[in-house]
Amino acid sequence: MVTSSPRSAPAIAILVAGGTGSRARLGGQIPKEQLNSLWPKQFQILAGKPILRWSLEAFARDPRFGPTIVVCDPKMRDKVAHCAVDLDILYADSGQTRTQSVASGLKVAQETNAQFYFIHDAARPGLDQSTLDALFKALEQGSMGAVPALPLADALWRTHEQHLVAGVDRYALVRVQTPQAFVGQAIGAAYAHVAEEKTMVDDVAVAQMAGLTVSFVKGSPRLDKITWHEDFAHMTQVLAPTFLPRTGSGFDAHRFGEGAYVTLCGVQIPHCQGLVGHSDADVAWHCLADALYGALSAGDIGKHFPPSEPKWRGAGSHIFLSHAAHLVREADGLINHLDLTIMCEQPKIGPHREAMIATTASLLGLAHHQVSIKATTTEGMGFTGRREGIAAQACVTILLPTDFSPFSL
Repeated sequence: MVTSSPRSAPAIAILVAGGTGSRARLGGQIPKEQLNSLWPKQFQILAGKPILRWSLEAFARDPRFGPTIVVCDPKMRDKVAHCAVDLDILYADSGQTRTQSVASGLKVAQETNAQFYFIHDAARPGLDQSTLDALFKALEQGSMGAVPALPLADALWRTHEQHLVAGVDRYALVRVQTPQAFVGQAIGAAYAHVAEEKTMVDDVAVAQMAGLTVSFVKGSPRLDKITWHEDFAHMTQVLAPTFLPRTGSGFDAHRFGEGAYVTLCGVQIPHCQGLVGHSDADVAWHCLADALYGALSAGDIGKHFPPSEPKWRGAGSHIFLSHAAHLVREADGLINHLDLTIMCEQPKIGPHREAMIATTASLLGLAHHQVSIKATTTEGMGFTGRREGIAAQACVTILLPTDFSPFSL
């Protein structure tokens, strides 16, 4: 089902993210009855961001792609949306097998005008531009399908129980990875003839069954699939660039005025007064935004959203915080942690703390443990002690590549 109007582009990516990832969860030692309470591996954090987002960003950076189709369990769409902040995606419902899931994604792809379909496993987060370029080149030169593949370096043996019984000649054998790229109409027609209950090893198998010839391009160790728990550590070493931590601080205050609630971290908290400001006066998100701008050496909210411009009057503060986070991502950086302290006598923050953490984490695509929100009073001292307003201060930690320059923002 298409959930938005896809932009015109020569290619579209189908990201298969419907698995439970049970083998990757602590080495598969978690009882089956507990698996539903844990996030599948595609939503786990790897080198600072969800595994799913690594591939989403790789496709989004390439202008030849339209929105990415994410094939997932309908119950997981909120988690997908959490990973896809600022990115253009469509949804397709996953099936019982990968074959069924890809077929579901193809139905959505066929509603677009894309010429080429790239089918990729969400558990392969290391997709790079050189692989995409090689696949495009193969398709543009006439291949009906192309895949990344690596030669085998190790000796291969067949086994029986705990014994090696027969060697296998590895000559002319390769390890096939994803994305597996095809002329859209050709792979769509091939899948149309696969019985619904049939399970194929991959998309190449479906293509070959339909008589399509598939070529291969040079694969990459970056594209290894995360299958077992120990693969997380390996892929972290492969993918994590050289980052340097940077910190930023923010402070903001707003006085009380007429109103029946205050807005903090996007949460409306009932109160006998409201907060006065040019925008919605969300003092908490204002100081978080300023802290992120500070970590980037990018000024403050007033620089990016001047209060002298009438269009920002009454604006939701999610706009400011989202923009600051967008600049971090544009710099290929990661938000590592946010620590926010709210200073007021009233209203009480504690009953609303979890909702405030949830809205902030959701807006920024972070895990809940990356957001800390605290509250304190000033023991009756100062303007907050006199209940004249609310103040907040924040400290953030971000990770930026070593070659980051604020002049590139």
